[in-house]
Amino acid sequence: MLHRLLSGVAAVLCAACLLASPASAGGRERLGFGMLFTNDAFGDGDDRWRTASIASSYAWGPKWQGRLPRDFGDLIELRVNGEVIAPADLGTLVPNSRRYAQALSLEVFSHFAPGAVEFSLGGGLVLTGPMLGLDDLQNWLHGVLGANKISSAIKRTQIDNHATPELALEMGRNFELGGTTRIRPFFEARAGVETYLRLGADLTFGLAGDGGFDVRAPVTGFRYSIVPGIGQRGFSFVAGGDVTQIFDSRFLSDNGPTRFNRTRTRLRAGLRWNNRRGSSIFYGVTWLDKEFASQPDSQLTGAVQVRIVF
Repeated sequence: MLHRLLSGVAAVLCAACLLASPASAGGRERLGFGMLFTNDAFGDGDDRWRTASIASSYAWGPKWQGRLPRDFGDLIELRVNGEVIAPADLGTLVPNSRRYAQALSLEVFSHFAPGAVEFSLGGGLVLTGPMLGLDDLQNWLHGVLGANKISSAIKRTQIDNHATPELALEMGRNFELGGTTRIRPFFEARAGVETYLRLGADLTFGLAGDGGFDVRAPVTGFRYSIVPGIGQRGFSFVAGGDVTQIFDSRFLSDNGPTRFNRTRTRLRAGLRWNNRRGSSIFYGVTWLDKEFASQPDSQLTGAVQVRIVF
């Protein structure tokens, strides 16, 4: 089992390295890096459910001109996402509560725009289970902060070790609404550890970050910056939402009290500040709808990105 997991990870990383190599891409260069931290400590303060994640992306492609290249394969993103999903009580095993889960995804995407519509197409591998050791990291952090630790019963019943292939597609288009306001409807389809279809939109007021390259974080739906928009300083307010039709989930059951809800809704709002050199700060909050049948309430989770350009 471990041999197959390591082989799968190696295949994803080798593919990313080959695609990102300037020698094989005819002038492709490293364009940038972005990371978004998500935690409900930045939102409602409750340590539960979609409690924490880190999304990080590295991009390579031709010299950035303020828009996506036309052809598939010209701009490549390597995405690494780590996530912890928790029951409402980390110390006690409560009936009808969702199981603890930890996940690490390694994915490669190509972003391109042959016309007005922007495409993101790719996939990779999602690893789940105690082999990742994220539960031990969470326990260490909680010990430092004086928060509740994960009990042995919660650990024992968590989602088990598994490797799941992923395929994903997003299509979106920007529409100018006048002044500095624009809207970007999008469609997303994903098959893997969770299989779903998603329809939504992002609304932006202001030019901070305009002309940069952003990608969507999986938990909150916020688009975080990889390549900054240079020269546009000030603030931008962003808002958005989406509705998702769920077909399958390894994190939840398909029957009983913890069966996954077929439909999910997310609503989000945030503020971004940019200076002329590309440094930026972003903070946003996302309302997440109930994900399983016995979930008593929705939740608020926060997201933070800080970029310093010298």
